[in-house]
Amino acid sequence: MVWSCPDGNKARDPELAIVLARFDDLLAAAAPELVGRVMAVGFDADTGRLDVAPDAPAYGTQLRWKAPKLIAAANEKVSGANVRTVHVLAPAPAQAGPATVVAAPPPQPAVPAVPPEGYRRAIEAHRQAARPSLADPAIAEAERLHPEPLDGPCADNYGVNLCSIR
Repeated sequence: MVWSCPDGNKARDPELAIVLARFDDLLAAAAPELVGRVMAVGFDADTGRLDVAPDAPAYGTQLRWKAPKLIAAANEKVSGANVRTVHVLAPAPAQAGPATVVAAPPPQPAVPAVPPEGYRRAIEAHRQAARPSLADPAIAEAERLHPEPLDGPCADNYGVNLCSIR
């Protein structure tokens, strides 16, 4: 004989249908923090496998840790249930309901804004007040006149041309 549970699942024995119908009570005994977060979706009496679907992956992980307690609670509270394993399915998708909030329009691409006048004045004042380069003008002139580095038999370790010193 096949019995239908309130949520549409079927079991062959009225006692087994109770496993699905009383799942929230069984879950409350084993893992009260998961009540309302996990739902029983099927029970295979031949294998003793109870299929459950959590709301989110984290609840599935918690349920896997609590599975031995859930199996013990089911077998203790429902005579003849013989639950042997709990199979945690992928999280159940959220139930679609009527929209309660109007969706916001898609964001528009950002247009580069012209900096405010005060910002532009501050940048210009900073540029005018900026200190000049700290490089020695004589060194800059020497680098401009002699771009090639000194090397060869007349150069020492410091780049001084020893051939020109007399």
